[in-house]
Amino acid sequence: MAKDVLMYKGKPLVRSGNTIYYGYMDEPYVAIMQIASTRELKGQEVADKVNVQLFRTDPTIIKLKDKIVKKAECKGLYSALEVGSIWLERFLKAAAEE
Repeated sequence: MAKDVLMYKGKPLVRSGNTIYYGYMDEPYVAIMQIASTRELKGQEVADKVNVQLFRTDPTIIKLKDKIVKKAECKGLYSALEVGSIWLERFLKAAAEE
């Protein structure tokens, strides 16, 4: 893993435009957060509404709707990160126990 990758709770955060990927793509699940709207706070643009989705990374699943396991809308990036990290932790733990 590159040294300049931002980590959160031991997993990488990678941003591409308004989409943030959280987790390792070689694991069974990854959280994807899409910034739906922003607002200005003290002169800075910050995420306001963020859509969080827990995705299966299984390449044999073709349909997008079958890859989405859970989804929610959160207010702010911190809330979205917390929801995504909790979902990811729970589903990865369940996958490891199977």
